[in-house]
Amino acid sequence: MTPVPPSIASPVRLHQTGHALVVTLNRPRVINSLNLEMVRLLQAALQIATTEAQIRFVLLRGAGERGFCAGADLKILAQAVQAGEAWRADQFFQEEYAVDLAIHEFSKPILVLADGVTMGGGLGLAAGADLVIATERTRLALPETRIGFIPDVGATGWLFQKCPPGYPEFLALTGYEIQGGETVRLGLAQALTRSVHLPLIEAALAGFRLPLPPDRRAAAALLRAEIALFLEAPPTLSCPLDDWVAQHFQGQQTLPDLLASLSTCSLESLICREVWSRLEERSPTALALTLQLLRHNEGRPLPEVFAAEAKAAAFMVRHPDYVEGIRARLLDKDDQPRWSPASLAAVGPLPLDL
Repeated sequence: MTPVPPSIASPVRLHQTGHALVVTLNRPRVINSLNLEMVRLLQAALQIATTEAQIRFVLLRGAGERGFCAGADLKILAQAVQAGEAWRADQFFQEEYAVDLAIHEFSKPILVLADGVTMGGGLGLAAGADLVIATERTRLALPETRIGFIPDVGATGWLFQKCPPGYPEFLALTGYEIQGGETVRLGLAQALTRSVHLPLIEAALAGFRLPLPPDRRAAAALLRAEIALFLEAPPTLSCPLDDWVAQHFQGQQTLPDLLASLSTCSLESLICREVWSRLEERSPTALALTLQLLRHNEGRPLPEVFAAEAKAAAFMVRHPDYVEGIRARLLDKDDQPRWSPASLAAVGPLPLDL
């Protein structure tokens, strides 16, 4: 066996410990935001884990205290688009989606320590794992419509496999942030622990020496049993918000349908006012395309989901709302994006064949 050496300076560090390949996203200053180099290093890490027999499972984690991964490095992508090189953004998304799909289809168990911020592309990396471990600091969200983009990384497909009714639409359109144990209750994580227990979990996994069955899920179950001492009891199975989300979001075909449904809820409802506010501050075009993707991708195989999202991503990065959203939210930070068109009512049929 050729051991995998530590790679301290790399934006993706690899280290073999016991039978685990520990893969660390290593750009803590930007909450481990993904660039093309990182995506390619992740693909290479998966190849190492596939070919090396002594590696029986993969542990994916983020460096620093702020989070696992905040998503793609949007500033780099916006700069490429502004320079007239939108093809660079296309290339990033195509290779990112390939890594995400490879995680879903991987032959060995993958575990993710989703401590802290885990959003957008970070959630895409976690979605295909067998065991996503959240902590009290975990914050999961798909915030893309706020910067003039669409939830991607397969989310418009796998949200329907993971979440209760209505939540795929609710989370994708509003960017609603879920935290801690709520991430397990809504199906985006499978286990909950305290952040102080993460070093103990990593040590226990490093010392795991038992044979693992060839079935990936069965193998992951054994790994979970190994760290069960550090996991907390799951949260309650339902809450009053679930019925509200299902009533107003499940299966909505168009934005007018969705808005008409929301208009029937009480004006005194805090959640209703918050949702209206969230939708109004987002790109109308991105919202319309997101709902179109959700309806198109529900129930489809993941390769088809990623293919549709790639078309939608290519459309949005060439739309003026993309650069404008990143300008307003991340660069100038004036929080005053000038969307084109400016209102949901003004969005017509999108010239995009998914």
